[in-house]
Amino acid sequence: VAAGAQAADLIVNSPAPSYSGGFSSSTGGWDGAYVGAFIGYGWGTLVDEDGGILPSAGEEMDLDGFTVGAKLGANFSVGSGLVLGAEGDIAWAGIGGYEAGVDYDINWTSSLRGRAGYDAGAFLPYLTAGLAVAGGTGSVAGDDNSQVHFGWTAGAGVEVAATEQISVDLGYRYADYGQATYKDIGADSDLSLSTHTISAGLNFK
Repeated sequence: VAAGAQAADLIVNSPAPSYSGGFSSSTGGWDGAYVGAFIGYGWGTLVDEDGGILPSAGEEMDLDGFTVGAKLGANFSVGSGLVLGAEGDIAWAGIGGYEAGVDYDINWTSSLRGRAGYDAGAFLPYLTAGLAVAGGTGSVAGDDNSQVHFGWTAGAGVEVAATEQISVDLGYRYADYGQATYKDIGADSDLSLSTHTISAGLNFK
């Protein structure tokens, strides 16, 4: 009888574990720092504001090509499923175009953005916006000039948890890189640059 009573004392009732989303079954599964790599496709428009290199003022050149890059970021939960974060990225870009003897290429892009998402378990849909920077080169009749554009970007995406440390990130962003003055390629020319990009990548928590 004594042995049976002691055995009964070992039985402890505990609540069943519940899944709260993110990379793990603990609250704040999306929290923490991460690094990532991505590839993407971009298309956009170069506008010659004053007609310095294209036939007329305001004329546009279509651009398109691929990007490959890396990023670094961090997330933290603030309650009610809301996940805030910050992310920076830099990418090599092969986005360019050719028209009327003018060759233009976006050589690289970078951004520093805030993010706001919703923890939907294994999914994290989010909105993002912030500073955007791009380096471009214009070439006319063998003369070329490179300049840096500063502007803004905004977009949306979704992360899907593959394991507790790895997620797949799919996103779209629009970027308005603003205007820069290109010199020594014929007449000085004020060129404006904007792009759309879609990307896919992996984040490592």
